[in-house]
Amino acid sequence: MNIILLGYPGSGKGTQAEALSAELSMEHISTGDLFREEITKGTPLGLRVSEYLAGGKLVDDKTVLEVISSKLEKPEIQEKSKEGEKSEKEEKFVNGFLFDGFPRTVEQAEALDSLLSSKKMELDAVIFLNVDEADVVERISSRRVCPKCSKVYNVISSPPQKENICDACGGELLFREDDKPAVIEKRMMVYKDLTEPLISYYHANGVFYEIQARGDATAITENIISLIKAEISKS
Repeated sequence: MNIILLGYPGSGKGTQAEALSAELSMEHISTGDLFREEITKGTPLGLRVSEYLAGGKLVDDKTVLEVISSKLEKPEIQEKSKEGEKSEKEEKFVNGFLFDGFPRTVEQAEALDSLLSSKKMELDAVIFLNVDEADVVERISSRRVCPKCSKVYNVISSPPQKENICDACGGELLFREDDKPAVIEKRMMVYKDLTEPLISYYHANGVFYEIQARGDATAITENIISLIKAEISKS
C-alpha cells in the first residue's frame, strides 16, 4: 500500500510518518531527507539541489521528481511495493511507501501519478491530518530545535529534561525565526492556497481520507492504522 500524508506545517506529519513506517514496515519518503542524502553523497542531483537551497529558492518540480524517481528505483522500495498486503493477523500487515508532505501542488501530484504509472506503481490513499489553525500556531511556536543533532522538542508536550538544553547532545536549543507566530500565519496562508486545489484533486481521484489530528499522537497513529485496515478489507 502506498500512501501520502498531507497536513499543515505543525500538523504532525513527520511524527506520524515515522510511527506508521515503523509499525507498518513501510518506506518513509521525505523530500527533505532525500535532498540531504543526495547532497551528502555529492551526486549531480545533490549539487543541483544544493544550489537551489543555497540561493534560498524552492527546489523546482523537475528536480524534486528526479530525486523521488531515484529513490523509487532502489531495491528496498521495489521489494516493499511488490510484497503488497500481508495477513491482517500479522502485526505488520502492509508494505509500500509513505510520502511525508509531498506533493505540495496539483502539478506535482500529476507528475507523481505519471512517475508511479511508469514504474507500475499506484497510490492507494492520501490522508489529510486535519488540525485547527490555532493549534498549529501553538504547536510550532512551542517548538525548539537542536542545531547540533537536529532533535526537535516542544516546550509544552515534549520538553527537554533541562530547560533549553538538548537531552541527546547537550546543544543549546534554538527558536527558529520561521517558528514565530506571525511567520507561521503567513506560512499557513501559503499552504492553504497550494493545498486546497490538491485536496480537491485527490477527492476527485477517490483516494482522499481525513483524520482529526488533535490530541495524543499515539491515538492518532492508531486511528490512521484502523483506516488503512478498513481500506485493505474492502479490496
